Amino acid sequence: MTASLLPPVMQRLVDQFGAACIVADNLAAFLATPGDAVLLLAGDPVQFPEGLDVAVVLPELRSALAADFAIGVVAPAHQETIAHRYGSQRWPSLIFLRDGQYVTTLAGMHDWTEYLERVEAALAAPVSRAPTIGIPLVNADASSSSCH
Repeated sequence: MTASLLPPVMQRLVDQFGAACIVADNLAAFLATPGDAVLLLAGDPVQFPEGLDVAVVLPELRSALAADFAIGVVAPAHQETIAHRYGSQRWPSLIFLRDGQYVTTLAGMHDWTEYLERVEAALAAPVSRAPTIGIPLVNADASSSSCH
């Protein structure tokens, strides 16, 4: 899939703001880029029209916060796969990453002031574990080599 198959508002992110069009095949390369990054999972524009609003607001948020983060616009055909990888269950969602590691997800559209506060907090947050399905296994007694 090429970026030209994106809805026009998302194509604008690629053309005017240097965003990358993300598909499953180039996600690893995008994650390998150092620094902060945001993946936009806009959802189906008919079912979730606020996804288009988020696409319009995202570069404005970056500018208002004088933040230096890469933007990845996830192509529609790859959104479910990438959403599942990061445990995202709402549309639209912004997935914040740092040095390829998950930080947090900000779902939905918000009022401008609230959006600024939430994005600023996300950019300041430490990396964490993505809320994917499953329970992390922790060895309560790491020094023990026995399973009993």
